[in-house]
Amino acid sequence: MKYSWFVLVLLISSACMKGKKVDLIIHNAKIHCMDDQNTVEDAMAIKDGKIIEVGPERQILNKYRADKIRDAKQRDVFPGFTDAHAHMFSLAKQNLGVDLTDCKSMEEVVDRINTYLKKKKRSFVIGRGWDQTRWKDDRMPTKESISKAFPNIPVALYRIDGHALLVNEALLTTIRPYKTLILDGPFETGLFIDNEMSIPEAKMLDFSEKEYVEELLKIQEKLYAYGVTGVHEAGVLNWQVKLLKRLVQEDRLSLNMYAMLSANEENYQFAKRNGVISLKNLSVRSFKLYMDGALGTRGALLKAPYADQHGHLGLQLISEEGLSLWIERCLALNYQLNSHAIGDKGNQLVLNGYKRAFEQNPDHRWRIEHAQVVDPSDLHFFGDYAIFPSVQPTHATSDQDWAENRLGKNRMKGAYAYRSLYNQFGMLALGTDFPVEDINPFLTLRAAVLRTDKNDYPKNGFFVEEGLDLNTALKGMTIWPQFASFSETERGMLFQGMEATFFLCAKSFNETSIPVKNSSVVTYVRGKKVYEAAVY
Repeated sequence: MKYSWFVLVLLISSACMKGKKVDLIIHNAKIHCMDDQNTVEDAMAIKDGKIIEVGPERQILNKYRADKIRDAKQRDVFPGFTDAHAHMFSLAKQNLGVDLTDCKSMEEVVDRINTYLKKKKRSFVIGRGWDQTRWKDDRMPTKESISKAFPNIPVALYRIDGHALLVNEALLTTIRPYKTLILDGPFETGLFIDNEMSIPEAKMLDFSEKEYVEELLKIQEKLYAYGVTGVHEAGVLNWQVKLLKRLVQEDRLSLNMYAMLSANEENYQFAKRNGVISLKNLSVRSFKLYMDGALGTRGALLKAPYADQHGHLGLQLISEEGLSLWIERCLALNYQLNSHAIGDKGNQLVLNGYKRAFEQNPDHRWRIEHAQVVDPSDLHFFGDYAIFPSVQPTHATSDQDWAENRLGKNRMKGAYAYRSLYNQFGMLALGTDFPVEDINPFLTLRAAVLRTDKNDYPKNGFFVEEGLDLNTALKGMTIWPQFASFSETERGMLFQGMEATFFLCAKSFNETSIPVKNSSVVTYVRGKKVYEAAVY
């Protein structure tokens, strides 16, 4: 043992005196290169933000010298995780407002708002996170409770998935011409679903840009603490793009950002003027389109009626002609189209529309975001027309108690079918959809591989036949999101010439054991240390 220690010290000392000078050496590690051979190496040398070489311990320490040499102490080293579908601005807004996650009733919602108003002096309340599927019965809320509790201050509360907005009477009275509107539907209940939400949103106040910046930077730090170094921001407005550009230019936002423009006219004109944007670590070359709503609000578009709502098929948020228009626009601009599709009918419409893109450009890499319920007879479209599935495994473990109530037993065969999607396309991009789900990427791994939530529920997993093996799930969080964002030659794997973006994992994991409480010991982005745990 003493002899081995002496040899290691000798190797490091020698490396400091001879060899090619680099900026950083990582050694005594288990470096998961994430290549096709699933190579695991001992050490790597880094210079100018790039990997110079990865290889055996003795080879790297003999060949290179550096002022910074880090002993990984046999920890696993992975390329930085990429969250392939997330909403940083939505999480920032939730953090600035009232966090209603895990509320068990409307009474608890009211209590949290009261607690918030005691701490914050606001003339307007924005909240997010309520989920009626967690309450005693699965009924959507109405305005009565918040109107009575808060008669003089406008209150707007988003459902956890962002597809429903509950507002109180004080806000409704600001909508003009309020008195001329027929008082039924959302104006009677205070509940606005999907496209209807734009009505109250037009009158809602928002937080300041300064507040958003502070929260975005806090979120970046939290992501680094989990080893997440890249985010695909699923739908940004014009002012948000400008803010991201400024933060990147000021070197305050170092996270690799792939921003999808929300599919609206203002963003289309922006894309026409600016084309594909590649600014340091920010890339803008895609549109995010909504085909349907969410399953939790019964807004997902289905081929046959909901099992728990007679005659109801869900919501189609854009016409087939509208979809065709955006397909033509994206082809003309050389932009990617990433379409939100939850229900089997919603997915079918998008899959059929994407066929034309493949005929014009086989490497279009257009995506379906969520692909949550796909008719098994439609699965072949993903493979036949190179349609990239971008999925969020924790949706399966979050929805497991009520999904069958919505869909019926027979339709569950194509629901949350990640193994089937992978078998068709050969790749998957995995994300969390935060703040809809927890930001923790290790919960994504658990849900993808074990098909259980953070509490190990259900014991034997939820439709385990649709689970992924660990290596497939890891690629879905490292290299495959890069293919899904045209950056596979830059990052996502650890070998010569690639970006030195990686983290040392605090705890090891395997196919049968994936700890919920796991994190990064130290995280590097382009060779620069951006996070280090205080204690490890």
